[in-house]
Amino acid sequence: MQPPVAQRLADGRLHLSHGPIDLVIGTWGKTEDIAAAERAAMALFPGILPGLAAELGELRKPMDRAPRVTHAVARRMVTACAPFAPLFVTPMAAVAGSVADHVLAAMLAAAPLARAYVNDGGDIALYVAPGESLAIGLAATPESLAMDGALLVTAKSGIGGVATSGRHGRSFSLGIADAVTVLAQDAATADAAATLIANAVDVDSAAVRRAPAVSLDPDSDLGERLVTQAVGPLDAAEVAAALDAGLARAEAFRAAGLILGAALRLSGAARITGAALLP
Repeated sequence: MQPPVAQRLADGRLHLSHGPIDLVIGTWGKTEDIAAAERAAMALFPGILPGLAAELGELRKPMDRAPRVTHAVARRMVTACAPFAPLFVTPMAAVAGSVADHVLAAMLAAAPLARAYVNDGGDIALYVAPGESLAIGLAATPESLAMDGALLVTAKSGIGGVATSGRHGRSFSLGIADAVTVLAQDAATADAAATLIANAVDVDSAAVRRAPAVSLDPDSDLGERLVTQAVGPLDAAEVAAALDAGLARAEAFRAAGLILGAALRLSGAARITGAALLP
């Protein structure tokens, strides 16, 4: 395993990377407080990947098999996924958001900050002090660099996590969404919810090509479940049906108090529920 890397980006943000974990950290506050917070993040970071790797077998278990873990990030993953357990979900659905939450918590414990975020590949833990605000750009797909929306977060919004999932992301998806962006009280919950809502954006169509997850990755936590490989042209009725299915799940999560809002995108169409997301 390659050692973790810490470097300063051209715009001054801190970049921490270790294997699949890739964090970009933004901080605002007094100079000495920013320095203390960044030191805390750098001290904590090297132990995260080895700790998760040691418990990977448990983290790949479905929640109905009661995964047992001890690492702090692994525990966050299990806690975040537990409320969704009637659906098939493994703690891996919340890995990126849990890492982001864990690092941000360490930073805030080290020093008071005005604003801060930890972006783990698009799954973002964020903090905004009273009287402050933070603008977050929204992408049309998880891999897109082009922003097609924006979100202004304040302390009163209750938003502590933003996550995006879909078939273009880093992980396999059971659905066909281009992107599902979720707002929640923390990044781990947003991450798990985005995964599950994206799975629900689906329709039975000849335009969708699927394959068993293990045929693409023998170590996938999804096993023999069919994951989306490609989506051809869909007609308007198919797009609407898929988005409506995803929206129903998002609204159920919001009614249960699990998320604050969600934006679902597919083939140029969108559905939005809850907290303001500007398409």
